[in-house]
Amino acid sequence: MIVFGPVPSRRLGRSLGINNITPKVCTYSCVYCQVGRTIKTQVDRRAFYWPEEIAAEVENKVRVARENGEQIDYLTFVADGEPTLDINLAREIELLRPLGIRIAVITNASLIWRSDVAEALRKANWVSLKVDTVREDVWRKLNRPSPLLEFMDLLTGMIGFAKRYGGELATETMLVKGLNDAEEHLELLADFLMALKPAKAYLAIPTRPPAELWVKPPSEETVNRAFQILRRKVERVELLTGYEENAFACMGDVAEDLLAITAVHPMREEAVRELLAKAGGDWAVVKKLIDSGLLAETEYEGRKYYLQRFGKA
Repeated sequence: MIVFGPVPSRRLGRSLGINNITPKVCTYSCVYCQVGRTIKTQVDRRAFYWPEEIAAEVENKVRVARENGEQIDYLTFVADGEPTLDINLAREIELLRPLGIRIAVITNASLIWRSDVAEALRKANWVSLKVDTVREDVWRKLNRPSPLLEFMDLLTGMIGFAKRYGGELATETMLVKGLNDAEEHLELLADFLMALKPAKAYLAIPTRPPAELWVKPPSEETVNRAFQILRRKVERVELLTGYEENAFACMGDVAEDLLAITAVHPMREEAVRELLAKAGGDWAVVKKLIDSGLLAETEYEGRKYYLQRFGKA
C-alpha cells in the first residue's frame, strides 16, 4: 500500500502516510527497526513508483477523507525503507503541493550529503533527521549502514542542510539500552544537536518488536537523564515513548493531564505539585499512578522527576 491513513501522529497531528519505497529497501538495517531487517541495503537512488501514481493515490485519499470530515494536517513521506532513495521524491512533492496540505519527510539522513537529496528535502515543509549517535563505532553497531556510506559525510551533510533549510527541522534519536544511552555519549549528541538548531529534538525508545530480539529500551531513569542533558543545549526536547493511539482516558482529569504531560516531558516534583494545586488534587493521585505502574519517579542531579512508564498508559 502506497498511501495509508490518516493516522494519529504525536509529531504531526493527523498524518496521511506515503510509503514511496518498496519493502524493505534502505541504506540502513537498524537493530531496532519495527519492520524487520533490511532485505536490500543500497545507496543508489532509483525510481520505485511513477510520481503520477503516488499523486493520484494521495489525491483520492484526501478527497475521501474530506468527504468524511476527517482532518489531515500533513502528507508524510514515511516509508518501509529510506524515502530519499526515491529519485522522484522532489517531483512527487511538487505534484502534491496543489492539495494545500503541509508536506513532511521522515528520513534517516544517510544521503543528505548529496545535493539532489538536500534539494528534494528543502521542498518539504517539515523534515525529521535521524540522529541516533555522533560516534562512528556506535553508528555501525546501531544503524548497520551500507558499507558504501561514510559517517563524516552524514554529519557534515546534516549541518549543511540545517543551515540552508527554510522549513521546520526536527531530529529524532532512538535510544537503545547499552548502545547509545551512556552519559558521555549523550553529551556529544547534545553538542551536535545544538549545532543543528532543530525546532524540536525527539527522544524515542523501541516500543514495537525490533529487528533484533536483544534490543531493549533504556529505563525511565536513563531516558530522563538523556532528556535533561539534551535540554541544556537544545531549546525544545520531547519524548516519543508511547503509542499515539493510546489515549489517556478512563481517568480523572488531573491524572489524565499528568500522564499526558509526562508522556512527552518529565516533570519536576514542584511542577507536579503546582499542577495538583491548580486542579484541586492532592499527592494521592500521584501515588496511585505510581502504585498502578503508570507513572515513574526518578532522580537527576538531586531533583525528583516524574514521567509516564513506557507502554503502560
